[in-house]
Amino acid sequence: MKGYYSRICDKRGRERKIKLIKYGTEEEMEKVIKGKVYVLGDNIDTDQIIPAMHLVYKIDDPEEVKLYGKYAMSGLPADIAGDKPFIKDGEYTSEYVVMVAGKNFGCGSSREHAPLALEKAGIKAVVAEDYARIFYRNSVDGGFLVPFETPASIKESFATDDEVEIDVEKGTITNITKGQTFELRSLGDVKDIIEAGGLFNYAKNNKNI
Repeated sequence: MKGYYSRICDKRGRERKIKLIKYGTEEEMEKVIKGKVYVLGDNIDTDQIIPAMHLVYKIDDPEEVKLYGKYAMSGLPADIAGDKPFIKDGEYTSEYVVMVAGKNFGCGSSREHAPLALEKAGIKAVVAEDYARIFYRNSVDGGFLVPFETPASIKESFATDDEVEIDVEKGTITNITKGQTFELRSLGDVKDIIEAGGLFNYAKNNKNI
């Protein structure tokens, strides 16, 4: 896969070389994200998001990459998935555009295919209490989706199929179905990367590559 290198400084001011790879759609972040929500619990891992058997599809093949969307969340146990499948039979994308979950979302392996699969399925944002660090960085750096965090658990206030709206500038998520609004944590320093559509675009825009 084609890659570019850039030099950035870590939090201690040490320069390090990183490889930038174009994975995502390179679309800039939407200011308002609105649609149906899919609700999950704590400790959703990358094997549940995209099972290892489906990591064989070529990311740079326009037909094969769609299969990541088709099999997104196919590793969920039946007792978690319930009677509302994330992807309907024969479809490549989901009717859901937002996920609400609990703690430690994206734990498990470091595969960047996990946020890729969600993006290909049509997910634009995940709202969780917190994330596994590598999943969070993969989501941001690849420009796949926006990983919002909440000050406290809010998953109990949402049900799958509720209509929701995320206002990025206000830092809120509203459950339109139930008429409730909740605060989101600031995206902080990663907001610029997300707004650019990923680390590749961010580096290119800042003439680092």
